[in-house]
Amino acid sequence: MGRQWLHAKRAIVNLKKGQTVGKLVKEIAVAAKLGGGDPAGNARLHAVLEKARKANVTRDAIERAIAKGTGTGSEKMVMDHVVYEGYAPHKVPLVVEVYTDNHQRTAPEIRQLFKKGVLGAAGSNKFLFDHVGIVEAYTTEANPDLEAVAIEAGANDFTPLTHAQNDDIPETATGAHFVTERTAVHAVSVWLKQHGWHVITSEIGYTAKQYPELDDAARSEVGEFLQELEDHDDVQRVWAAVK
Repeated sequence: MGRQWLHAKRAIVNLKKGQTVGKLVKEIAVAAKLGGGDPAGNARLHAVLEKARKANVTRDAIERAIAKGTGTGSEKMVMDHVVYEGYAPHKVPLVVEVYTDNHQRTAPEIRQLFKKGVLGAAGSNKFLFDHVGIVEAYTTEANPDLEAVAIEAGANDFTPLTHAQNDDIPETATGAHFVTERTAVHAVSVWLKQHGWHVITSEIGYTAKQYPELDDAARSEVGEFLQELEDHDDVQRVWAAVK
């Protein structure tokens, strides 16, 4: 085999990098469309721009995406927001957010990905989730009082977040996942930035009300299924009732 395995590994890494950049560019355009092109007044755009810079997305690509989202560029954004509800293996409920410019192409591809799960089960499963604002951030301050930070920022709840859970958080930093009212996402993000926190996620999303009990084998199978969904170019977010 020689070093063919190494070339194959590099090809996979390059493919993953290309997918990541593509998703970030799309997210920049969507964020700009929803909240405007000024990151100072658009917490969601500010957060995704930080991720884009870490992923070495070029300035030209960022500027084109913002222009496309705000409608000020030569390209006009034609993108449908589609939400799929279903279940991963072992009856783990999930919500999948998709941004696509061709729903007729994307829909059958998503159905095919759900061959190991259940798509469009009878009845909606959104009642199993809370539709909330989500802000994830970190601070280099030693031993911050996260409960006090959440209260002062205006968040409803919080959980600690580590580098192992989100690699955007430095290993030596203290991270937190804040849950807010949907209308309070921007205000909470702004407060955190003004008080020395680095915001890495600012968005509207879903948090599960309950989590099924899974053994290690089941958790692994669910994880592989969720990864297949997330690898699809049009899938922007996957919210699942799994820890």
